Amino acid sequence: METIVQFIMEHSHMAHWYIFSLLMLAGFNLPISEDLLIILGGTISATLNPENTAKIFICIFLGAYFSDWIVYWLGRIVGPKLQNVRPFKSIFKKNRLEKIQHFYKKYGFLTLLFGRFIPFGFRNALFMTAGMSKMHFLKFILADGIACLVSNSVLFYLSFTLGKNYEALLGTLKIFNVFLFSLFALFIIGFIWYKKKKNNQDAEP
Repeated sequence: METIVQFIMEHSHMAHWYIFSLLMLAGFNLPISEDLLIILGGTISATLNPENTAKIFICIFLGAYFSDWIVYWLGRIVGPKLQNVRPFKSIFKKNRLEKIQHFYKKYGFLTLLFGRFIPFGFRNALFMTAGMSKMHFLKFILADGIACLVSNSVLFYLSFTLGKNYEALLGTLKIFNVFLFSLFALFIIGFIWYKKKKNNQDAEP
């Protein structure tokens, strides 16, 4: 990614198209960091091409949004067949899919909103599970559109505000993502513990 970032910064007048294209490719589960591209877009807008700020943000949003559509339809059309196909194999872990399906049923939109802030392959698993679960496409694009707009706006604003402090922002983002992922994991563990405790109490005479 470092080479790609350097290339885009050297050709910043076309940054919006490069970022849009890379975000679309990320929909096929290629090792492309959405967060890094959003930070890059915000940094370029703040330092190199402030006149293209609106154009860059629109391309970031549409690239991330349409990329989610690709993942959704891959899950819906191909579904479980992807479990043994690289590069999708790593995200199709049975326990992960079961947990995501459960949270979709229980929390709906909040699952998409919260999940967009969690990296480590969780996002694509989230959207593929929506497709595999046959979630209504209109419902998906409405919920994901709001979630995508919120998450992209927050990260773009932070990167634009910090401007030249690109490396510091990236380090802060990694810490934030680890914290959020840990919080999510603790929530799952707590929920499983609560369910087991409740089942044991119900089983007692």
